[in-house]
Amino acid sequence: MTLTDADVAALLAPAGLHFFKRMNHEDVRLPTLPPGHSAASASPEHGRFDSHPDEVADVDDTDMPDKVNAGWFRMANEFGLFNDDRELLLLVCYARYWETGTGDDDMAWVQVRLLDEWDFVASEVDLLRSSMAGLFTERFVPEFTMVSLDGRMMMNTTVWGNGTVSTIVIRPHDSCPQTGR
Repeated sequence: MTLTDADVAALLAPAGLHFFKRMNHEDVRLPTLPPGHSAASASPEHGRFDSHPDEVADVDDTDMPDKVNAGWFRMANEFGLFNDDRELLLLVCYARYWETGTGDDDMAWVQVRLLDEWDFVASEVDLLRSSMAGLFTERFVPEFTMVSLDGRMMMNTTVWGNGTVSTIVIRPHDSCPQTGR
């Protein structure tokens, strides 16, 4: 059984994301990385930018929610994730993971708008939950991928093998619009 668009919209709402539509994969442009590189394995010469050191949190840190939300929002603004209406694309799994598992066919990009009141951590939205974090903690830890509507940048908030969570940006073809770096 898979989730419907209405299910996804209802599940994302507590995080402060307004659902517009599911996208066709062929209509989504992603930043291009050299062959053999993923966002996580990209380096600065490929257009990778990492969270500031003070935005990286251990999954069990009491200030993890604030660090993750603040770091994500700073980078989203600094690197141009949003259009003028604060819209973006979010990768979600339409499978009910507890029933069917997940596969590539279950993954879809959805167009959403970030609302004024949002919180990706305290909302504990399962569509934003990291499965990797379960190796380190029982607490809710987010993990998700977003892309700007123009396809110029991708953001990934992820849990790393050392039990920390942070955000990376991939913006390969030009420098950061805000800082020029």
